[in-house]
Amino acid sequence: MAEIKADTSYQHSLIAPRTDASNEKVRERRRVASLDIFRGLTVALMVLVDDAGGEWPSIGHAPWNGCNLADFVMPFFLFIVGMAIPLALKRVQDRPKAIRKVIFRTLKLLFWGLLLQGGYSHAPDKLTYGVDMRKIRWCGILQRIALAYLVVALMEILVKNEQDRDVPNNWFSVFKMYWCHWMFAACVILIYSVILYGLNVPDWHFTVNDPESLNYGKSYKVACGVRGKLDPPCNAAGYVDQTVLGINHMYIRPAWKRLKDCTLSSPHKGPLKNDAPAWCNAPFEPEGILSSISAIISTIIGLHFGHVLIHFKSHSARLKHWISMGIFLLILGIILHMTHAVPLNKQLYTFSYVCVTAGTAALVFSAFYILVDIWRQKFPFLPFEWIGMNAMLVYVMAAAGIFAGFINGWFIGFKSMPSLESGIQGEWGFCYMSFSQKSSSGLLCLAFFIGLAYIGSSDSSPLFHSLFSNSHCVAETSTVSHL
Repeated sequence: MAEIKADTSYQHSLIAPRTDASNEKVRERRRVASLDIFRGLTVALMVLVDDAGGEWPSIGHAPWNGCNLADFVMPFFLFIVGMAIPLALKRVQDRPKAIRKVIFRTLKLLFWGLLLQGGYSHAPDKLTYGVDMRKIRWCGILQRIALAYLVVALMEILVKNEQDRDVPNNWFSVFKMYWCHWMFAACVILIYSVILYGLNVPDWHFTVNDPESLNYGKSYKVACGVRGKLDPPCNAAGYVDQTVLGINHMYIRPAWKRLKDCTLSSPHKGPLKNDAPAWCNAPFEPEGILSSISAIISTIIGLHFGHVLIHFKSHSARLKHWISMGIFLLILGIILHMTHAVPLNKQLYTFSYVCVTAGTAALVFSAFYILVDIWRQKFPFLPFEWIGMNAMLVYVMAAAGIFAGFINGWFIGFKSMPSLESGIQGEWGFCYMSFSQKSSSGLLCLAFFIGLAYIGSSDSSPLFHSLFSNSHCVAETSTVSHL
């Protein structure tokens, strides 16, 4: 039996009509480099905001409501995952085999997610390893991507009905062809909204488990007894995670600790105020269960863009659809936020946040598509292409502290050798400059990646391509920080 008819040479299919002297259409098959470059740009942003976001709050994660540069990274990757799925699953002739591959790749992502973010590896903070299973963090970046990939890929396989044909170049043609996908997306939004706004959140208790906190070991009570609230202490997303995961298995340093209610250093990190509310000490899971359900929508939107790429055969038809949909989503999300109907919130993954980030992803990808795949201006973006093709390598290097340790191990003029514990975090070494230590580390990390990419871009092959051997679905690369 035949397996999934994907591009076995790790190629996307870009088919566009050309007109020769006889006005005949010749179909050209070549790689869609813009998707690699878009992923590489997102990885570069990840490196920058992870190391420099602490010093430049405007590019770091928003403490609660709002959307900064760092808050675009996760949805960009989910969008890319979705866009790659139809390119990999063009013709499914053996559904059981295709499903087995999807499940196996999902398990790989879950394994790496638990290993790198579950608490097993303590680098770069400590040169130790091992995790207390009573406090392991079950959710994380790769775990969220695994869920979104599993659900959307299975949906694509199970409902695929030999839809390998061209469609009229009108705006609604692809929507009609894949109407069941959008029905599923509507059900996801409905389930998410009913739980977020309808679930009653009772009072809850917790004990501070952060060893670095001055309040370590203290117990607190948070008074709620409400429903439909989207504030930090009493939202339904946090309550679902406390109930299902257990409060000891949640992230102990949420971004909300940088709110004005919690610290005088806001929007920077700082010690908690003496009169800070009890919830400022509490854990919160930014990649939690309910928000990950909502994150599936970002992947479904990317899936739709992949369908447009496959079925529309002219550049103009593709771009009209992508750009118009991107503008619509962006405006819708901004209106929802500005009217206070649905605030932009990455940690809750609200619908307005889905719209704004997906719309932005659509416009950014469209710009790369024009520059690279139509105008053939690829050379300036070769570093991003190389980085995007080696996504898992970058992730492991960043999450395990290997890359930061290498960069910060070069120094000039210090009286003592930098320790690995301090040097890896950018407190010493070559990245130590007269201005912000963290921001300089982030810029050096980004510059190093771009330089390395230029060296390897001419003949590099995907080093970690085995994770998704037939597609570009290795989408998520990030550091241990929450993207």
